[in-house]
Amino acid sequence: MTDMETRTVRGGLAAKGRSKPPTVLRMSVELPLWRALTGYRILTLVYTLCLVGLSYQNYEHPLGAAAYMGALTVWMVLTWRRTTSAERCTRHFLLADLGFAVGGILLTPLVDTHARIMDGAPTLPSIWTAGAVLGFAIKGGWRWAAVASSAVAVANLVERQELARDTIHNVVLVWVASVAIGYVVEVARASERTLARALQIEAATRERERLARDIHDSVLQVLAMVQRRGAAIGGEAAELGRMAGEQEVALRTLVAGGLVSPPRAAAATVPHPAGEGAADDAVAAAPAAPAAPAPEPAGDGPCDVRALLAPFAGAGVTFSEPGAPVELPAAAAAELAAAVSAALDNVRVHAGDGARAWILVEDEPRAVIVTVRDDGPGIPEGRLADAEREGRLGVALSIRGRLRDLGGAAEWVSVPGQGTEVELTVPKGTAPEGGRRGKARA
Repeated sequence: MTDMETRTVRGGLAAKGRSKPPTVLRMSVELPLWRALTGYRILTLVYTLCLVGLSYQNYEHPLGAAAYMGALTVWMVLTWRRTTSAERCTRHFLLADLGFAVGGILLTPLVDTHARIMDGAPTLPSIWTAGAVLGFAIKGGWRWAAVASSAVAVANLVERQELARDTIHNVVLVWVASVAIGYVVEVARASERTLARALQIEAATRERERLARDIHDSVLQVLAMVQRRGAAIGGEAAELGRMAGEQEVALRTLVAGGLVSPPRAAAATVPHPAGEGAADDAVAAAPAAPAAPAPEPAGDGPCDVRALLAPFAGAGVTFSEPGAPVELPAAAAAELAAAVSAALDNVRVHAGDGARAWILVEDEPRAVIVTVRDDGPGIPEGRLADAEREGRLGVALSIRGRLRDLGGAAEWVSVPGQGTEVELTVPKGTAPEGGRRGKARA
């Protein structure tokens, strides 16, 4: 293995070592509902206390009404934090809370006059009762809400002792509202689970793409070189090269997600037309010196992109840069340099020995744009999509995947016979800006 191949493998392993596991966003759509319920119970307790206080002299047994309100107040003081989260709001608490509400309704005929009750006077707990029912709705969904509201409805009918219009109206209102809220909570929970699962899948997909990118930049290219050189040497080395080619195709299929079936024969020996869009397409097809590795950025602070891209300049590559530093976070600058290296590999492999390349760095207010242009034969229309479907990941992961992970974009413009232009856009800071589409230049 050459020094350049060794550096390639070590670079891929170093990228793996620096990576961090993807984080999954944690959220709860229920938390605002529990907070709202806590506020509702407190406010309705104050309202009920004022209501009983104003009608205190009208009760047949005012001391009984005062005793119940005192017990309800103590209960609220001791348990108001129980409705701040689903973990604290247990089933036993919900049953006890509903018991206070139902008990207050059934106690009303014992402390109030029959005339006031028939005139539509409120029960002792009044609208505080709805808080107990809503607790069931948020905790257990619409089925729990239906059971709790039915218990309150029976208590109201027993207290009134007749099917009065206002009683039926209040019962139906509480039942419908609680069941509707319970159903909304169940839908919200299902949506939250779906979103959490989607975020997990996205995080896993991004990690898979990162690993596939590292494999493409190291293992796949080394296997292709072993296959090519084994075929050139012949003898036992040719058999070793054939086996390396088969393993390359199998590994390429694996990292591509199993979209294609790996052939037994090494397909990398078949030459591809000039202009195909992935460096790994033809690394095994024709010898090509890999691009010089860009220097590793030091630390995690800002890094001058020019310092990472300047080593790519050479006899066939012209590098143009602004006069002032072009700074990006070190990790973003390293990924951008790796994407430029992959684009130059494409030029070397597909554009021919006599092709020239130009690298242009532009420092815009909200983004850094690097353009890689060549004067090769161009990319046939649809070839990039075909290469990705076939499991060739040079463009899909080494270039486009890197830019996507940075919040940027990679755009290709190619005209047959007039070369290819790749524009790489990386946003600065927290204000990402989509990549501009470059214009083809002759």
